[in-house]
Amino acid sequence: MTDFTLWDIVRNLLLAARWTVALSLIAFVGGGLVGLALLLARLAGGRVAQRLVAGYVQLFQGTPLLMQLFLAYFGLALLGLNVSAWTAASVALTLYTSAFLAEIWRGCVAAIPKGQWEASGSLALSFAEQMRHVILPQAVRIAIAPTVGFLVQVVKGTALASVIGFVELTKAGSMISNTTYQPFTVFACVALLYFALCFPVSLYARHLERKLHGR
Repeated sequence: MTDFTLWDIVRNLLLAARWTVALSLIAFVGGGLVGLALLLARLAGGRVAQRLVAGYVQLFQGTPLLMQLFLAYFGLALLGLNVSAWTAASVALTLYTSAFLAEIWRGCVAAIPKGQWEASGSLALSFAEQMRHVILPQAVRIAIAPTVGFLVQVVKGTALASVIGFVELTKAGSMISNTTYQPFTVFACVALLYFALCFPVSLYARHLERKLHGR
């Protein structure tokens, strides 16, 4: 058994936590961009576009993230694309995040009273002008709290990337545990680090929700 002190364990986990944060940000930003494109396609597109986007959302919401990670990693390899665990995890989490954000934001747009659409339409505004000047500014206020809250799910979802060999916080914990034979200590530290990452985000989301409700 390697003689690891508690500081050694925490220090190595903190180094791995950087990759958890980086992967979370890539998935959240990338998923946000794809999700926004899906939302606009669903709102502005015809019936075919709406059905395609709805099918995309149902596919990624209705299947386990673990399976999506396996398909991104091993499936792309079958197509002759040699991708790293980092790339596969980024792609899978981005697609997964985009499906949920597109649906969250669609609900926020749907929450805008129909009269806002009719009033802006009576001013001869185009769809793009309606979205830019009337609908989106109101929808964004509603969407901030659930969007920030979903970031917690993204951070926790990165733990599943360990199954394809990506060394983030959970994978590092498993490796350190196998070396030190101190699984309780190691994974207790892992849990505390996830809590330290997620709890402030949850508090901020609740703060935003209360602030929005007050308005």
